[in-house]
Amino acid sequence: MAGFRNGRGRDNRPPQQHRPQQAPYGYDGPPQAHPQQQWQQQPQQQPYGEPEYFGDPHAQHHAATANNPGHTQMFSVDDPYGQAGAYQAPVPVGPRLPWKALLSGIVLRPADTFLRMRDHAVWGPALIVTFLYGLLAIFGFDQAREEVLNATLSSTIPYVLMTGVGFVVAGLILGAVTHTLARQLGGDGAWQPTVGLSMLIMSLTDAPRLLFALFLGGENGLVQVIGWATWLAAGLLFTLMVSRSHDLPWSKALGASAIQLVALLSLIKLGTL
Repeated sequence: MAGFRNGRGRDNRPPQQHRPQQAPYGYDGPPQAHPQQQWQQQPQQQPYGEPEYFGDPHAQHHAATANNPGHTQMFSVDDPYGQAGAYQAPVPVGPRLPWKALLSGIVLRPADTFLRMRDHAVWGPALIVTFLYGLLAIFGFDQAREEVLNATLSSTIPYVLMTGVGFVVAGLILGAVTHTLARQLGGDGAWQPTVGLSMLIMSLTDAPRLLFALFLGGENGLVQVIGWATWLAAGLLFTLMVSRSHDLPWSKALGASAIQLVALLSLIKLGTL
């Protein structure tokens, strides 16, 4: 019993001392250092895809805090209406379109065309197309066509030329009115692209009606239906053009184009008035 009290029969080997843990792979720290100190001295590796911050403890603290649960990291969302609530159209892309691509783009790709040409003047195509349209527009009205055909050639040519010039002047005035209304409604577009594109829309949209009116007359039922349909198409194109050129929503763009649409209905008459 005495021997048992003295510890005989037990393992009398001295207690083992804690072995110092080996340093992590690739770390050249002293092997006798405390394991906790070795772990603190080991440089922390950034997770994959995380940015590194050099020399700015506040940035490190902010990045660590933002990723912890219960903390929210601020981020921005692209708002097309901006902080002020005004609609902002995308920035136009690409150089000026040549005249063939411009004319076909207004009919086939109006949104991309108006966006690309919002900062480019189109005076050349606008003046030429509107003048040619005015030369032929007089033959789309029954009474005016009879007067021109019954008159002499010397009096017909000046009359037709003056009609072409009159349509150009009317297009310039109506386009300027549309631009002024768009700016008053908060638009930020330039006046030259707005006026030029409005003249092209006015001429191109009425071309189908004029083509049938040259052979069938302006009072024909088919010509009247085509005239109303092309007038509605003109309203859509005017609204889309003003929206892209002046960074306006559809409601304000339509309001800016309303006077020009009513004036076109009265001047060209669409074969119905």
